[in-house]
Amino acid sequence: MLQSHLFTKTRKEGPKNEVSANANFLIRAGFIHKEMAGVYDYLPLGLRVIENIRNIIREEMNALGCQEVSLSALQDPEIWNKSGRWSDDVVDVWFKTKLKNDVLLGLGATHEEPMVRMVSEHVRSYRDLPLYTYQFQTKFRNELRSKSGIMRGREFLMKDMYSFCRSEAELDAFYDKAALAYKKIFERVGIGDRTYFTFASGGMFSKFSHEFQTVCGAGEDFIYIDEEKRIAVNDEVMQDDILKSLGIERSKLRKEKSIEVGNIFKYGTRYTKELGLNFMDEDGNEQPVINGAYGIGLGRLMGTVVEIFADAKGLVWPEAIAPFKFHLIEIVGGGDTGDSVRKEAIELYDKLNSNGVSVLYDDRDLRAGEKFGDSDLIGIPWRIVVSSKTGTDGPYEVKNRKTGEVKMVTLNEILEL
Repeated sequence: MLQSHLFTKTRKEGPKNEVSANANFLIRAGFIHKEMAGVYDYLPLGLRVIENIRNIIREEMNALGCQEVSLSALQDPEIWNKSGRWSDDVVDVWFKTKLKNDVLLGLGATHEEPMVRMVSEHVRSYRDLPLYTYQFQTKFRNELRSKSGIMRGREFLMKDMYSFCRSEAELDAFYDKAALAYKKIFERVGIGDRTYFTFASGGMFSKFSHEFQTVCGAGEDFIYIDEEKRIAVNDEVMQDDILKSLGIERSKLRKEKSIEVGNIFKYGTRYTKELGLNFMDEDGNEQPVINGAYGIGLGRLMGTVVEIFADAKGLVWPEAIAPFKFHLIEIVGGGDTGDSVRKEAIELYDKLNSNGVSVLYDDRDLRAGEKFGDSDLIGIPWRIVVSSKTGTDGPYEVKNRKTGEVKMVTLNEILEL
């Protein structure tokens, strides 16, 4: 992409009414636009990050044998009444609306009930199971507070996956595989070393669950970490009987603030019994399907990465989810020298593109300091500078945004990166 074609502009200051670091940086760098508290638009750079996160998650879900679907956000109260979750006293984050004929509908905060109903039309026999479905879908939650930027929105994109099994043992086996897939996702995104498998409350979903909590000072949770076992316990279920069941000694735990970046639940027959999702076993007996659910908020994950890695200058993207791999900057002077620099920059840009390398080319007519400042704020992993000091075909000045290391490299060395 040519930066002169990018309609978004950077800002020196963030909006005065935005208290979260992630939203401040993302708004200043032109990645998101704030519609209102808890509601954000993704601009071209931000959408590229979200799509990179989506692709990582999709690859890991597909590797598990899951099938992607897309369900409606509009929700029928009938199935939620059957499960007992239509009442605001049970689920206090509902957005509800009426059709013109006064029929009441909800906007989906989660999708257990509609997914179970949809699957019930396609499962008859034990031969139809196990079955794993997932989607990337916009959720709506009427949060009382929404001051954490894109980490806690009233409208947000979630990956929710559901497992439908014939037995508890079959669910347990898949659950363990899903937990490993989640670990791979967080490792690929770049936060695996500070993300812990965490025992937690199930909230509105089930009695207990497991979360993936990432240590970060901007978090809303507190966890107690056993570093040796790489597991943690959420503060809300920090009880001696739970520690004993996990084989954890209280004296070995350290307390940290953290952000929940994923969660997984074993429901058993919760939802499937209420909604009549059954199958005929090998003996011809009708049995309820055994259910599980697995969620990751894409915006929350993106915001967590910002909170962890951003520095005083701006964003610092891990390579796997960065909007571009390289930020190519031309520093053009006057006369023939300026023309030759631009020609060299364009040729390098074309060579990178022809080799399938994603690059943002800053071809704008601005001073070097402004370009470098914007580059630091946008946070692309590698910055390449073409200037009058650069010979034909390099070597080029390349800077690592994360470490600050600067070195002169050839085109072939850039491609090896």
